[in-house]
Amino acid sequence: MHDYDLLVVGSANADLVIGVDRRPGSGETVLGSDLAVHPGGKGANQAVAAARLGARTALLARVGEDDHGRLLLDSQRTAGVDTAGVLVGGAPTGVALITVDPSGDNSIVVSPGANARLSPGDIRASARLLAAARVVSLQLEIPLKTVAEVVRTATAGFGDRPGPRVVLNPSPPAPLPTDVLAACDPLVVNEHEARFLLSDGPAGSSEDPEVWAEALLSRGPRSVVVTLGGEGALVADRDRTVLVPSLAVPVVDTTGAGDAFTGALAWRLGLGDELEDAVRFAVRVGAAAVTRAGAQASFPDAGEVAAL
Repeated sequence: MHDYDLLVVGSANADLVIGVDRRPGSGETVLGSDLAVHPGGKGANQAVAAARLGARTALLARVGEDDHGRLLLDSQRTAGVDTAGVLVGGAPTGVALITVDPSGDNSIVVSPGANARLSPGDIRASARLLAAARVVSLQLEIPLKTVAEVVRTATAGFGDRPGPRVVLNPSPPAPLPTDVLAACDPLVVNEHEARFLLSDGPAGSSEDPEVWAEALLSRGPRSVVVTLGGEGALVADRDRTVLVPSLAVPVVDTTGAGDAFTGALAWRLGLGDELEDAVRFAVRVGAAAVTRAGAQASFPDAGEVAAL
């Protein structure tokens, strides 16, 4: 019996958000709205998204011993996330500086803070959490060596029990070691991340998501999901490639929508869904998330997803 449907290992940030009429160019100053502070970070977002949908979720992360850290812990607990794996101290809590324009598009600068101190040693000390989870979801707002340690632990398993299935969203994008790629089931990328990972070959200049998916699969992951915003998502494995269309919804703010998608996808895989079915559900969750402002504040519960 697994204690958790999903363990998220990743970042926890305070999102400092300002609305702007347009984003500034180089050397330019623009006026914006009042500053809003929200709980965020790709790891924390995924955990809240899954828990709000009903997942038994735990978060392994590091925050500072400060107001932003307390905000993040409170938001996780309110959503129903098990925070026993959240470590406190070592550096200030990570911060994301976010500007949002009237169309809902955003630009983000991240100061990793405590996220950069989540170490391979922290992972080894938290092996019981990995052993207790069906799926582990990762991003790249924590050190790559720490991500690699999670993958190594998950791949090795725990005696007579296999380790958790690995879902990885390489965001912000970085070159991935072969052993990390080989464990991904799926590797979840948007257009920007796909192009980055494929920038050393001809597929990176293609405009066709199917070409990206095929080229990424050739790098070793067991499956690939390419998110396409309002177009939905492309699902690819060794057997087939399927486009899962999105829903037409009014876009208010895209912040955190990708995290809501990935958290929902990872949870459904933990419940035993086939990948395509999990993506169909996750596309609906992502669509619901863009209809409201903010990251975690925009994430739907199961009833809201069913009503779409």
